[in-house]
This record gives sequence, C-alpha cells and structure tokens, in this order.
Amino acid sequence: MNKYILPAIRSMKDMEKFFKMDYDRCVLLDTHIGHLQGILEQMKKHNKEVMLHIDLIKGLSNDEAAVEYVIQQYKPHGVISTKSKIIKRAKKLNTLTILRVFILDSTALSRSIELIKQSDPDLVEVLPGVATKVIKEISDQTGKRIIAGGLINTEEEINLAIESGAQYITSSDVSIW
Repeated sequence: MNKYILPAIRSMKDMEKFFKMDYDRCVLLDTHIGHLQGILEQMKKHNKEVMLHIDLIKGLSNDEAAVEYVIQQYKPHGVISTKSKIIKRAKKLNTLTILRVFILDSTALSRSIELIKQSDPDLVEVLPGVATKVIKEISDQTGKRIIAGGLINTEEEINLAIESGAQYITSSDVSIW
C-alpha cells in the first residue's frame, strides 16, 4: 500500500479489490445514480471515506441542486467537480471539496489558477498527473493542497509527483494501489 494513493474506483471489480486493501478512502468515478446508495452503504460498512465525482454520476445533472441533493441524501466525505459553482455549493454544505483541473497549455494553467482562487476548494486535482512542472506552480500560486491524477502508472511517476508537491495521487490503475 502506498500512503499517497487515492484509489479511483471505476467498477464493482475495482471496489471489491479496494475493500481487501488497507486504504481508508477513495475516489468514486463513473457511477449511476441508481447504484449510488448501495455503493455508499458498502463503503460505510467497510469504514471507507468516499470522494464522489459529481460530474461523472450518470442520471444526475451536474449543477448546484444536484450536489446539494447528493450531499444531503448520501453524505459523501467529499465531492469532486470541474465546475466552480458545484465546489462553492458543496463548501457551503461543509463538505470536503476537490476541484479537478486539466492543464493542457499555458492558457489552461492561467485559467485554472484563477478558477482555484475564485472557488476556494479544499484540494485541487491536477490532470494529467504527470504534469509535475505545474503542480508546484499551482500550489505556490494558490496555497492549495494538490492531488495529481491521470496517466500515472509507475512508482517513479508517483514519487516525482509527490516530490513536486502533490499530497496524493489518484489512479484507477489497480496495479499501483
């Protein structure tokens, strides 16, 4: 087990493997609203904290009303979104927030830094996670804790992201969990 990994659960098979490991929290991706209650009940039964990616819940719009409903109904430990309005609403409901940003070029970097400052998330997930050059820059300019995610699948890449200032790594690659 690597203490810096936040397993990203995409399937029931991933979830079953996750339950057999010593991790105490995960990110839940690509789920259906009809399965959410059962999944979260299983997580609670296994004493696992869930950061729920609101944008990736099928059957649910990704707006302020949806995040309010999910938080009140299902009580996840935290929520992840690419939308600042969802982050702001979740913060008002005293839920851990993670803003997910995609850094593709210098314009995306500048816009993301402004979005982070505007929405004030608890953590920022930077994708792709192999973009270690910008991890430190975003952390320095915003004062936020960083999660590196996307395209990380070796111990070397994990270590490089951590050395660059990431607090955690999200990965759906079960071989590095």
